Amino acid sequence: MTFGPGLRATLVCGILAASFLGVAGQPVENIFEDVTDSAGIQWRHFNGESSDRFLIEAAAGGVAFVDFDSDGLLDLFFVNGGETPKGKSSAPVRHGLYRNLGNGRFEDVTGKAGVATTPFYGMGVAAADYDNDGFQDLYVTGYPASALFHNNGDGTFHNVTQISGVENAGKWAASAAWFDYDRDGYLDLFVCNYAELSFNDPKRCEYEGKPTYCAQKAYPGQASVLYHNQRDGTFKDVSVQAGIHQLVGRAFGVVSIDFNNDGWPDLYVARDASPNLLLLNQKNGTFRDAAIEAEVAYNPDGLALAGMGVDAGDVNGDGWPDVIVTNFNDEYHSLYLNREHFPFEDGTPRSGLARFTKSYVGWGVRFFDYDNDGDLDVLIITGHINQMIELTRKDVTYQEPPLLLENDGHGIFRDVSTEAGPAFRSRYSGRGLAIGDFDNDGASDAVFVRLGERPVLWRNTKGQSNTWIGFELQGTVSNRDAIGARLSLSSRGRTMIRWVTGGSSFLSSQDKRIVFGLGRTSAPDSLSVEIRWPSGRVQTISGLAPNRYHRIAEPSTNHTQLPSAVKP
Repeated sequence: MTFGPGLRATLVCGILAASFLGVAGQPVENIFEDVTDSAGIQWRHFNGESSDRFLIEAAAGGVAFVDFDSDGLLDLFFVNGGETPKGKSSAPVRHGLYRNLGNGRFEDVTGKAGVATTPFYGMGVAAADYDNDGFQDLYVTGYPASALFHNNGDGTFHNVTQISGVENAGKWAASAAWFDYDRDGYLDLFVCNYAELSFNDPKRCEYEGKPTYCAQKAYPGQASVLYHNQRDGTFKDVSVQAGIHQLVGRAFGVVSIDFNNDGWPDLYVARDASPNLLLLNQKNGTFRDAAIEAEVAYNPDGLALAGMGVDAGDVNGDGWPDVIVTNFNDEYHSLYLNREHFPFEDGTPRSGLARFTKSYVGWGVRFFDYDNDGDLDVLIITGHINQMIELTRKDVTYQEPPLLLENDGHGIFRDVSTEAGPAFRSRYSGRGLAIGDFDNDGASDAVFVRLGERPVLWRNTKGQSNTWIGFELQGTVSNRDAIGARLSLSSRGRTMIRWVTGGSSFLSSQDKRIVFGLGRTSAPDSLSVEIRWPSGRVQTISGLAPNRYHRIAEPSTNHTQLPSAVKP
């Protein structure tokens, strides 16, 4: 099935049609336009900040692009934090579910949908169809528990945490990833557990007599958990059998992708002052941590960095997934290039990432082609945790600007933040980031949570100027979301590889559709794509029109098909 690029003209008012000069004399484009107000999003994050300075106050705030009502339009789900013993809210602390009305506006349906509250301090969200019924479910992480909301298919959700077995009781859960590690066609769940925490035991740290957040090492790490989908609505903790339970550390971010191209999904876990993990799927229900062998556990000096957000994708066009990890200021954010064998190459200095990120604390991060020129660019959401930092540093601020890094196609980045318009001149206490095309125009939009404030929704006004083609996959033998699928598209002598990943960024959930940017030159009248489904089936489809999303269902056997076989 194909459907058009959607409404554009009615989405926002006052879109600037011409460039204007920036403060440095550079041409400035409104690459992203802040449409939070015009979209009608009034939800506000609450983090329970108090003089106790619990570290969780500084790290919360996830968001999901998720089509919860299956109407073809991406909706928004925001995860709220919660109260602490001395940090009370004047109003009930509520999550936020906003339904996309298709005209640039969103409707708050949180109460109607039954997802307003959870009896714990909220952190992040992972959205996916875990029971293959055609509707997206929500897993909300937090402390000292997490919750699973099953989508009823009628605009409402039912809390099935207790019967499903994924409460993660007593743990401080951060990011989570849905992925089918045993390829049985049902999504399993990996949950990043961060550290031991008790609201009865505040850590006391001060700067010049004022309370401040203690370093993460004051909080002992925890082991993450792997839940196997039993295919009957319940899950089983298989962390011991899988070899996950002994990997204790402060896990913050996770992405699932097939790093070694063997057809089985692997995991990369970003951890805070703990060595990062590269968990290779052994195809027998177990994982092997190859991070040290791959030289992606520590920095070149042998130090475990303050890993927060993570994503994976092919940044240099060689067909293998690379990894980006956001870290603390002065540590530089990390780029690891996959060279088909170990070790990975540290691309941080050569890519320019070290130069651009030295002064920033990074959280949400995502590879995506913002201008649809065919190369994966990077958006990084930043914000310091220590309000006292400006008393000691002139080059580091508490609120920080986001970073938009343009890829030259070879994994070398150029910071285009200052050229991108007013949206990138503001400073934020940013945390979770999600990327998705909420107006179906082929240009990927962005949304991120601000600590203790309203979120920010950006509409991409650049990407639709180039040719593109998009894909929405539906598994039949594979999991319905096709998480783990690998897509290969060739155009004008160039082959691009993209994956439907699980997890990624920080505390957030992404648009599962895949968009290939084809650049400024006119694309062929028809294109072909090869899909390797999570089940292992390979499908080639030809005769596909550009500037459209194509909905493709997994075939029962390996075969090539023409566009007439793409079912509406």
